[in-house]
Amino acid sequence: MFMGEYHHNIDEKGRLIMPSKFRDALGDSFIVTRGMDSCLFVYPKESWDNLTNELNQLSFTKKDVRAFQRFFLSGATMCEFDKQGRINITTPLASYASLSKECVIIGVNDRIEIWAKEKFDSFLDENIENISDIAERLFEV
Repeated sequence: MFMGEYHHNIDEKGRLIMPSKFRDALGDSFIVTRGMDSCLFVYPKESWDNLTNELNQLSFTKKDVRAFQRFFLSGATMCEFDKQGRINITTPLASYASLSKECVIIGVNDRIEIWAKEKFDSFLDENIENISDIAERLFEV
């Protein structure tokens, strides 16, 4: 399970340090792709395989399935760490998530999310007052 919040800068070559606590769990190679809410999702290979197996069960004849698969899979890229524990974020992915300097890297259960700091701060500001109501709706008995 991934959890925690870390702040690192992306450099001009698109390299971002991944927190050491996440590196071991990600393994030698992992997948980075477009996520929801204008952030990037990072999956260990096993989690990615499980997710794509679920996507393969959906009917491609449905317009929403095709749209989601195009969005989610077209940006996906296999990554590895360099010797300094950095990953290289492709230009299209960095552009999608508006990554230019300060980044927030968070653990979210089965995945890691990479956010532009400004976007993550906005997300928190927009949701902080409603989090009790959200929790109540999600955990209603």
